[in-house]
Amino acid sequence: MYYCCGITEKGIMPHNEDAMLLHHQVMTEGAKQIGIQAPFLAAVCDGVSGEQAGELASKTCLTYLSQIKYSKKINLKRRILDVHKQIADATRDHRDTANMQTTLCGAAFDEDNAMHCMNVGDSRIYRYRGGVLEQLSRDQTLVQMLYEEGTITSEEKKVHSHRNIILPVIGNLDDDPNPEVNVYPDGLLCGDVLLLCSDGLTDYVSNLEIEEILAQPKKMPDRLSMLVKLALDKGGKDNITIITIVRYPDDIPIPE
Repeated sequence: MYYCCGITEKGIMPHNEDAMLLHHQVMTEGAKQIGIQAPFLAAVCDGVSGEQAGELASKTCLTYLSQIKYSKKINLKRRILDVHKQIADATRDHRDTANMQTTLCGAAFDEDNAMHCMNVGDSRIYRYRGGVLEQLSRDQTLVQMLYEEGTITSEEKKVHSHRNIILPVIGNLDDDPNPEVNVYPDGLLCGDVLLLCSDGLTDYVSNLEIEEILAQPKKMPDRLSMLVKLALDKGGKDNITIITIVRYPDDIPIPE
């Protein structure tokens, strides 16, 4: 059994270009918690700033994904590219939505409880285990590419003038994205927390601060609200979306 908790907050922005998917439900505002058995999907999308209809792109992407009846037979990379093509084709000739784009990060748990982490862009997937937060996804950004080439250091990456330039994402009309799907056969251990989030959180809140809040003996909705508040208190100027997933033994009740 899995416990999923999510929150999406527009912050000081006039619109929420983020969206979240919990199983088959897509949300663009508010919070939700559910208990669920595998197989299922959960995901976060962040509409690309500077492109038209970012809020529509994120919601549309997750709406398409929500229609998947997920199982281990599903080729996630192929399905993500299908969603990309659907969005690009649908908007190519429409001025109001032309080139609308979105990032995507998510997790799919199959009927064997294997975990499949998927990523396009710079939204992130973390695993919190034993008090330590580890990033499982790889940022698809210009500065990450420069860092991997050895052109810049990890410290320079944090303050680089081009740190917000991302590689092609879902809906891009010029180039197809390169979805990354990594499989963790053992899935989540009891006590782990899988965290999916948009960069409205990670641009302002450090790994250490996330660890400190996740370690608190509070209900998960309260911890997610604390993370959102901290990002805003530290000057957050973006939408913030966070999903956490926890696995429970079948004989332990799911939190209400």
